Amino acid sequence: MGTERDYVLGTHDEELARLGLQHRIWRRVALDCWAYAGITLGSRVLDLGAGPGYAAADLAEIVGPTGKVVALERSSNFLRALRERTGQFSNLEVHELDLMTDEIPRDSYDYSWCRWVASFVSDPALLVQKLSQVMRRGSKALFHEYAHYLTFRFIPRLPSQERFAQEVEASWKATGGRADVALDLPGYLAANGFVIRSAIPRIYCVRPKDYMWQWPASFIPIGLDRLRELGRIDAEFAAQVKEDFAETARNPEARMITPLVLEIIAEKVS
Repeated sequence: MGTERDYVLGTHDEELARLGLQHRIWRRVALDCWAYAGITLGSRVLDLGAGPGYAAADLAEIVGPTGKVVALERSSNFLRALRERTGQFSNLEVHELDLMTDEIPRDSYDYSWCRWVASFVSDPALLVQKLSQVMRRGSKALFHEYAHYLTFRFIPRLPSQERFAQEVEASWKATGGRADVALDLPGYLAANGFVIRSAIPRIYCVRPKDYMWQWPASFIPIGLDRLRELGRIDAEFAAQVKEDFAETARNPEARMITPLVLEIIAEKVS
């Protein structure tokens, strides 16, 4: 696998740094989800689409030397960062593979973790089917995926930003992804022997000084550059979005509504 297999959002250094910030912002939410599901010392966890390994490192610390984390990632750039970040963990196993075309390694998994991955694969139903084949009865599959990406809006409203969000969603669709895949996951899970044990919406209304503001805010310049690369927007529109956002960020009374993420915990029962 000598060539880099890109993602619609890219695998460049700027995107790697943004993913780090995103993980730090969402870390407390993820830790709460993992604890609620029961991930603890000795657990064996499958990390689907591990990216640069931010979650994998946290999981390896949680499960400890008696547990195991199996991290799957297709990007060679991300894998390089993942291995640098997690090299000290003897309980972490890394595989370079494509979730759509390659087989998921079999192991005695207690849990699987999938965050903003099902949105980008070409066939999320196939992903769940493959997951079902390697998860044992009684194990749990955990997801953080978008249920309504276009809740990403501002108060006061920013028409340029709303168009930007629409273009982002369309760009994912154009490459075979599906932004609001969380709406379909329960059906895929039920068809593959899983029962939903918990489904919690994660959506926030934040001000410029709030840490969560930085999650979508850090994506805007990278997202604009990527849309220009894809030929979906021009430089004038990109400049307008940046100007409108900068003005809004200076307004302490402004609010941002984040994209709606659905947290799903499903148990394998058959």
